[in-house]
Order: sequence, then C-alpha cells, then structure tokens
Amino acid sequence: MSVTTTYPVTGMTCEHCVNAVRSEVGEVPGVTAVEVDLSAGSVTVTSDAPVDVEQVRAAVDEAGYALAN
Repeated sequence: MSVTTTYPVTGMTCEHCVNAVRSEVGEVPGVTAVEVDLSAGSVTVTSDAPVDVEQVRAAVDEAGYALAN
C-alpha cells in the first residue's frame, strides 16, 4: 500500500525550481514518486510508508524553497 501526501511549497517560479524540488525530495528514504505542480505551488510525495514531514521539509529547504505552514 502506498501513501500519497501533498505539501504546499513557496518560492517556486520556474521549471528549474520544479526540477530542484523533485530531485531533492526524490532522495528522501522511502519516496517512490514525486510530482511537483508549479502553478499550484505544491509537491505530491508517494511513498511505501508515511514519510516524516521534517524529512520532506529538509529536502525542499535543500532545494532552496520552503514548505508553507
């Protein structure tokens, strides 16, 4: 069973932003798929088990953006 969660992301303005977020979040352990929606300002993470939001927050931060609260 997979788990899918969508998080709001602030600061993304272009395809480079999308690729950076997709790459970093994709490296979080357990993540099997990442979809970034630039127009909605969100990242949807699919994983085998629930992923700690702080791991996702750290990955988005590493890409240069932030999860909205």
